[in-house]
This record gives sequence, C-alpha cells and structure tokens, in this order.
Amino acid sequence: MVVAWHRPTKAVIHKKAITENVANEVARLPQGKELFAVVKANGYGHGAIETAEAAVAGGASGFCVSNLDEGVELREAGFTQPILILNMVPYDALTVAVAHDLSVTAGTREWLQAAAAVLEKSKLETPLSIHLKADTGMGRIGFCTPEEVKEAAAFIKESRVLEWEGLFTHFSTADQADDTYWNLQKERFIEVLKKLPELPRYVHVSNSATALWHDETIGNMIRYGVAMYGLNPSGHALPEVYPLQPALELVSELIQIKKLPAGEGIGYGETYITSEAEWIGTIPIGYADGWPRKMQGFSLLVEGNYCETIGRVCMDQLMIRLPQEFPVGTKVTLIGKNADKEITMQDIADQLGTIHYEVACGLGQRIPREYQE
Repeated sequence: MVVAWHRPTKAVIHKKAITENVANEVARLPQGKELFAVVKANGYGHGAIETAEAAVAGGASGFCVSNLDEGVELREAGFTQPILILNMVPYDALTVAVAHDLSVTAGTREWLQAAAAVLEKSKLETPLSIHLKADTGMGRIGFCTPEEVKEAAAFIKESRVLEWEGLFTHFSTADQADDTYWNLQKERFIEVLKKLPELPRYVHVSNSATALWHDETIGNMIRYGVAMYGLNPSGHALPEVYPLQPALELVSELIQIKKLPAGEGIGYGETYITSEAEWIGTIPIGYADGWPRKMQGFSLLVEGNYCETIGRVCMDQLMIRLPQEFPVGTKVTLIGKNADKEITMQDIADQLGTIHYEVACGLGQRIPREYQE
C-alpha cells in the first residue's frame, strides 16, 4: 500500500491525548484492577504501535488485538506485556501464538479439542494460554451456557498443552442509557461464575462503555478501547465521566482556488451549479481515502470559516465553496480544531449515519499518520 507522503493531506495523532485518556481511567480503577489497551484494527486507525506506546505511558499493563497477526506485530515491535487475541485463531496457526506468547480466545468445546490435538502433535513444551468467552447476549462468539463454560474449564485443566488464563464476556448495550439488557447480561455472567469451582488469573467484562458508566462491574481487568482515542463510546447518548481528549486530527490544504461565474457545474454529475460568482477550493482527499461521497454538503474549516463541500466527492479530491479568496496552501481542517471552531469525528459519523468507530477505522492507509508527543 502506497502512503501519500507527498501531498498535504495527513492525520495528526496526538500521543499525549491517548496517554492522558488512559491515565485518567487507570486513576479510577480500584487497586488490583488492570487496564488492557485495545489496539486492534491498527489502533482504530490511529496506528497500533504508536498508540500502544502511548497507552503504556498512561499505565496500560497489556493489550487486546483482533487477530494473530496484530499480536505478532506488537511482539516484533518489542512489547513484552500480555496480549490477548479477542477472536478465535485458526488451528494451524496456534503454534505461532505459543511462540510469540500470545493468549487466545476460545468459544466452543470443539475448538478447544481441535486446538489441543494440534498442539499435542507440535511437541511444544509451553502451553497455549486460553481466555474462555461466555456469550451472555451478544450472539457472536462464545459459550452459550454456564455448563459449557464449566466443561471447557475442566477440559483445559486436564490438558497438558492448554492453560486457563482468562474468562470474559462482552456487553452489547453498555453505551446506552437504558441498562435493562446490560443488567441481564451481567446476571448471566454471574451465573457462569457461580458454576466454576475456581477462577483464572483474569476475569474481564468491561469494554470502554462498561468501564465508564458501570464501574461497579466485577472483574480484575478492563478492555479500554475507543475511549482511549478520545471518543465517547455512546456518541451523544451519555455524558463523559471525565473529559476525553480526541487524539486524531485530519488536515489538508487548498491546492487550487478559482473564481467561477454563475451557472457553472461543479463535480461529477453536475450536482452543484454556482448561483453567482463563487470562489471554489480544491482539496486532495476523496473516497479512496475513506472520505465518502456522502460527505457532499458537509462543511470543512478554513481559517475559522465553515466551507461547504459542493459537488460530489471524487476518488482523490473534493471541492468546497469559499467565502473569499485564500492562498494556495491554506490549511483545511476536516477533523479537529481550526481557529475557535471544531469538527469532531462524531460530526462526521452523524453526517454518514454511522458511528465514529467506523470513521476512524475507515480512514485509508494512503493518508500518512504524523505522530506528535
């Protein structure tokens, strides 16, 4: 993948913001409760290695990733903290997990049995660390009943090649004001705990939303994800417990400006026609960079002025209507602060009818990430 270093569009990542967000959450945790930083999906689009560094500086004691390769990336970068893979790893890759000291998730008895068979044949001396996932109402991966979890734990205990390190679940509505379903899931997880004669080293149920708004929750570890990047997990639904510092700015520059007379069409399909003489600015970012065509009509910031995106967003460029002539090279803010105004990632999500998670993860790898301490 080519990174477009030689154009002015870039994502500026403020590592200090990530460190502060993590430190603020760590300060709220009771003694003995740990924070694992979730850096999956390339650190929610912010950069996995750099955000992991910032999280450790704030007090994170481990990491969560989505797949084996993300875990290997952290190990190869020199991180020695515990790393949990939140998805189930293919059997034929489990020896890689053991070799890199990566903990993996198990959600079915069949997976555990197949994993044990593969590892027995490998002759590895170190056991594979397992976190059992209880599906308490997400409907995704995980054991469906307390009995299944109990049987899985017993199977691991009898295995030479498996080690039971963790037990967890995931809440699907922790970011909503109505906590009815959240409480149901919590009670289901408590029933799982009651079935077990002993517990593993880690018991964890808290994602960012649960950690922020349900801090009475059981467990000795939290999985701190989207809030680490300064984004409110609920969008608008719930107030922030403490100020979250957004870590990402998206900026570019005007690469051409022109004054067009009334009656001129702008962009593909002639969806915008100038109603009078207008200053038009072109910016080098488009849908190939994760800035969708639905952003037509959305206003960007130029020297504190909201400037509407006119015409369709192109693959590599877009056009905005300017209130006056600005020099080529003038800064354009797509996400972040500009003068006394701000565009948030939530604003982008609202325009697109989605969540800010998708916006952050969708910013293309063609956009350079510039890191500031």
